[in-house]
Amino acid sequence: MDAKYRKLTILIICLSVFIILSMQLYKLQIVEQSQYGKESQKNSVRKIIVRPPRGLIYDKSGKILVDNIPSYSVVIIPKKFDYSNLYKLCKLINEDTSKVIETLNSSKDNNKLNPVVIKRNVGFEVISYLEENREKFPGVDYQIDSRRIYTAGYRGSHIFGYVGEIPPEQLQNDSSGYYRQGDYIGITGLEKYYENYLRGENGVQLVTVDVNGRVLGSFNEGKNDVKPVSGSDLFITIDAELQKYAENILGGRRGAIVAVDPRNGEVLCLVSKPDFDLSLFSGDKEDKNFSAIFNHPEHPMFNRVIQTRYAPGSTWKMMMALAAMASGQITPSSTIPCGGSFTFGGRTFGDHGAYGSINVVVALEYSVNVFFYKLGLMVGLDNLYKYGSMFNFGKKTGIDLPNETNGILPSEEYFNKVYGEGNWSRGNLINLGIGQGEIGVSPIQMVAYTAAICMDGVYSVPHLVWKISNHSTGKEELVEIKQRQIDIPKSYFNAVKRGMYLVVNGNGTAKKVRSSKYVLAGKTGTAQNKKGNNHSWFVGFAPYDNPRIAICVLGENQGWGAEFAAPIAAAIMVRYLSNNTEDVYSELRSKPDIRD
Repeated sequence: MDAKYRKLTILIICLSVFIILSMQLYKLQIVEQSQYGKESQKNSVRKIIVRPPRGLIYDKSGKILVDNIPSYSVVIIPKKFDYSNLYKLCKLINEDTSKVIETLNSSKDNNKLNPVVIKRNVGFEVISYLEENREKFPGVDYQIDSRRIYTAGYRGSHIFGYVGEIPPEQLQNDSSGYYRQGDYIGITGLEKYYENYLRGENGVQLVTVDVNGRVLGSFNEGKNDVKPVSGSDLFITIDAELQKYAENILGGRRGAIVAVDPRNGEVLCLVSKPDFDLSLFSGDKEDKNFSAIFNHPEHPMFNRVIQTRYAPGSTWKMMMALAAMASGQITPSSTIPCGGSFTFGGRTFGDHGAYGSINVVVALEYSVNVFFYKLGLMVGLDNLYKYGSMFNFGKKTGIDLPNETNGILPSEEYFNKVYGEGNWSRGNLINLGIGQGEIGVSPIQMVAYTAAICMDGVYSVPHLVWKISNHSTGKEELVEIKQRQIDIPKSYFNAVKRGMYLVVNGNGTAKKVRSSKYVLAGKTGTAQNKKGNNHSWFVGFAPYDNPRIAICVLGENQGWGAEFAAPIAAAIMVRYLSNNTEDVYSELRSKPDIRD
């Protein structure tokens, strides 16, 4: 009996196990086949994000200035990668193993089947070798990207800007979900400002892969793929010949040049020196090349046109004149005695000479400091802030470039914050009257202000892009010209413009740059600098009766405005008005200067 009982027990156990296994197989293969089939399919189908070609940048005539060319990048699929091949792979792509490991470890993508870019812009021979030896490098693949090339014929470093890998903190704060680690994004210039236009729309490609992550082909014959949409193209306002000319004139000296069409705010040239070679950022360069630029003592990455914040010197005097007239302190015919110096609070402020009782036009022509010392006190801080704000001082102009400074337009609140309430006096207004002291402006603010003066108070926001061509819709979008009228009577602008005319065409500080062919107008300025030579300024416009160009030139530590900035500005205005045929810079530079 015992033997029969044992056999029965064993039979029952075996039968029970068989039944349980059969039921489980039935459940997996029949009942849950749909669910697990889908999961299995997911493991064999990979979604590849297809980056679109970045939008191009054109000039007004349709010439390509910033283009794309194909580029190969080596990628690693972390889950499939065999780390025993790391040294061999790094030797092939000429990369440090530590850098590759750091790149892989810093990947924020939780899906280890998504590729991580470890080397960009590799040669085709590397790609060919990897293609022929796929079995030796499981988890290693490549992708076709694009990189920027520049065909403008001029630097334009601070206009175009450059693209680079998205910074980790920016990736972390990307709420759109558009970017992944290793993606390229606009870092500076137009590339950054118009990033959302230039980047385009991502596509999706579904591919089947084997157990090693190697692509076998399209999934479902590509019927589920989504094609990428190329980025929109930008058309810019820069006059190429004028830009080249301006870059050459400024040369290796620190400073800025910016010119606009005062009728609509279109930027005709924009130069900041020192600058840098944009092509360094389009290839796979060694870190030392970048550090040489980023750590250069003269800061070539700094855009002096929109980020500099210096006292404007005597180029501020038109602002003081307009504020004084608009606030009712003087009229265009009012006179103020100027005896060669001015004493206030026990301190004497000097001048270039004694001019007697003069009006605002003569005061501008000769850049009479005593006249504007007294205007500073007459206008007062509140009126200075009120009318200065009308010209966007203390604010961004709104130019389509990133990182523009607000500058400084002091108010009572500002002085209380800086000096403490009650610790400043009306004496501060004297220096403000001649564009010194606590005020800080950028060249882009100064050229917009000058353009508004020559257009009788029509303030145009400076802009570099005039048209955007959308590849998705096929439509071309004209960029809105933003203008507003400053509420100051035209007669006051006429008085100021007359003074600027005489600065060049009368006996003023810029008479050496007058032109026999074109009627130029402007104002020199020399801003004091505690850390070195003074800064040289000039603002101007031409032709006087029908302005087509307004300009601002700043020379860092270059001394007198009449000596450095005025000849450059005049030469650029003549160059533009002559359809880029005349070059008078050497002639103007050699003339004796009149100091302001």
